[in-house]
Amino acid sequence: MNKITNIIAQTNWKQQGKDIFFLFVGVLMYATGYTAFILPEKVVQGAVAGISALIYYTTSFPPSISIWVLNAMMIIIAIKALTPQFVIRTVIGVTMLSLCVGFLQPFFTAHPIITPGEDKFMHVLIAALLCGTGLGIVFTHNGSTGGTDILMAVFNKYFNISFGRAMQFIDFTIISSSYFVFHSVETIIYGIVFTLVVSFMLDFVVNGSKQTVQLLIISKEYQEIANNVSGGMHRGVTVVEGKGWYTKNDVKLLIILAHKYELQDLMIIIKQIDPNAMVSQTFCHGVFGAGFEKIK
Repeated sequence: MNKITNIIAQTNWKQQGKDIFFLFVGVLMYATGYTAFILPEKVVQGAVAGISALIYYTTSFPPSISIWVLNAMMIIIAIKALTPQFVIRTVIGVTMLSLCVGFLQPFFTAHPIITPGEDKFMHVLIAALLCGTGLGIVFTHNGSTGGTDILMAVFNKYFNISFGRAMQFIDFTIISSSYFVFHSVETIIYGIVFTLVVSFMLDFVVNGSKQTVQLLIISKEYQEIANNVSGGMHRGVTVVEGKGWYTKNDVKLLIILAHKYELQDLMIIIKQIDPNAMVSQTFCHGVFGAGFEKIK
């Protein structure tokens, strides 16, 4: 038992070290997009970073400080709705983000890589790609940058509202408030475009690498299909006894789990052996275990 406990502890420490490293990488990417592109172009996004940007545009108060202060205030207010693990991850993520923004903002002010207003749409797009990818890396490695995450935890505990709707409402409210500062509908549109691209990239990074397919196959040639998939592609195949209710005949149902990029090879094998096979295809966000992603 002690040996197993030690192995688990060592694995946890390695995983935590890996998560912190990638958390820093993700936060650095997000901070780069935020300080090098968003702040110079005076675009307002959602969440705490958007509020901090609005404060900076109107008062010149450093966003690195307001990001940390606003998140700290929300954690204190919502502490009863948050788990200790969530609080720890959030404090680490927010502190990293504040430090990165605090370092990079004066750096890009002294060494700008863009000319504000020259190609604003492209700059917003690049920022969204960087920020969305950065957030995806953070979430993939069990991190948190605070902000909307804290509010989501509160909404989820006390109100009957989905994460998506709550996030959309909060972000749209923050972005729309930029009109009172700039009196520009164009600024609102840029903020919405930024948010949409960030959401897309976030989903792509979090789910894209994990996406798998599940095939349910009914065929008289089930043995040959199973042998070719198992022997040729080294993929596991599960055979389930079934019965066709219309024909009242016994059938064999093959269940195959594979990575998305293996789908084409699977379909070629099935088509070559039995073009009339019945195939049901389902995309999965993630499969964990032997041959797939390890359970964290």
